[in-house]
Amino acid sequence: MIEFHDVWKSYTLKGSKKAIVRGLTMKFPMNGNVAIIGRNGAGKSTLLNMIAGTLEPDSGEIVRYGRTSWPMGFSGGFHKELTGRQNARFVARIYGASTDAIEAYVEDFAELGPFLDMPVRTYSSGMKARLAFGVSLATEFDLYLVDEITGVGDARFKRKCRAAFEVRAENAQIIMVSHSVGTLRTYCNSALLLEKGTCTYFDDLEEALELYETMMED
Repeated sequence: MIEFHDVWKSYTLKGSKKAIVRGLTMKFPMNGNVAIIGRNGAGKSTLLNMIAGTLEPDSGEIVRYGRTSWPMGFSGGFHKELTGRQNARFVARIYGASTDAIEAYVEDFAELGPFLDMPVRTYSSGMKARLAFGVSLATEFDLYLVDEITGVGDARFKRKCRAAFEVRAENAQIIMVSHSVGTLRTYCNSALLLEKGTCTYFDDLEEALELYETMMED
């Protein structure tokens, strides 16, 4: 479960402040999967990164219960000078998982071949995403955060990513950002709507999507 206690976050753009969240206090449900929806630039990815702990709020507190993933496919936490293999083992140690098991899973899943033993700074964006997705799926979390990532690479690898993710999702909660309504309907049953710094929670995903579609028509 995720709790927000008077959380504020904003950015300064061209001399003016843009609010992402203003004084957000709420508890995410312990059961069910939540879609984060809102206009482009509303701050959906920012909110997801704050939940993950990869981005700090300006003020307030976010409390996480259970093991929370970083956003799927997020590679910003990798050390560029370490190899992919070393990064995988480092993440395993952080989460108290078996380093050998995580390394073996990533080596098999990411399909990076000899690049797994090369520094991450030499990777293409696609290779970094493969490594990040492999590390995410190698570790069992109570809550998975997903930001428009359902797989990378060719069609075969995308199917492999989706299948592996669905196995993990059977025993975990999901908070997801996606522009695909179909994807949100597949994985989520509730929603958090972001609009001009205000967050509104809906128990019913369809109710939230209906309101969002009406907003987009204005």
